Amino acid sequence: MKSISEKTRRRLDIQGFEKVEESLLLETVPWLRFPFALCTLLAASGTLLASPPFLWALMPFSAIAAVSPAHPFDLIYNYGLRHFTGTRPLPERGAPNRFACGLGTVWLFFTGLSFYTGYAVTGYILGGMLTGVGILVSTINFCIPSLLYRTIFGFPLRSTAEQI
Repeated sequence: MKSISEKTRRRLDIQGFEKVEESLLLETVPWLRFPFALCTLLAASGTLLASPPFLWALMPFSAIAAVSPAHPFDLIYNYGLRHFTGTRPLPERGAPNRFACGLGTVWLFFTGLSFYTGYAVTGYILGGMLTGVGILVSTINFCIPSLLYRTIFGFPLRSTAEQI
């Protein structure tokens, strides 16, 4: 049986998956990134189009993810894709992950507002930064907002900021 690398496990712990059994994470780790990859793709598209309505249309999804143990895009996997992969449903998302989605909601709002009010350069900077943060979590499980959450509220016993 394969195992998750220590670095990946620490990054998942920081996101709030510290109590999830390794066998479930092993099955689902690529799919835990799926909602963020989809959000990142959509936010990048809204930024490239400089479209406030496009960016603001993403806000309900990130807001729901901020208050729910499941991201709305987790449903695509849980009720569809997993039946093709033969894997179990995704584990619930912890507080650090939900904090990241809440921060993303605010970030989407201000990115859209920048474009709406004519501050396109600011909109592109904010949207580019949001896209960059999303790319990190979507590819290598490194979530800067979750790291910020853990810095404020504490790290799980298994990981520390220095081990990232």
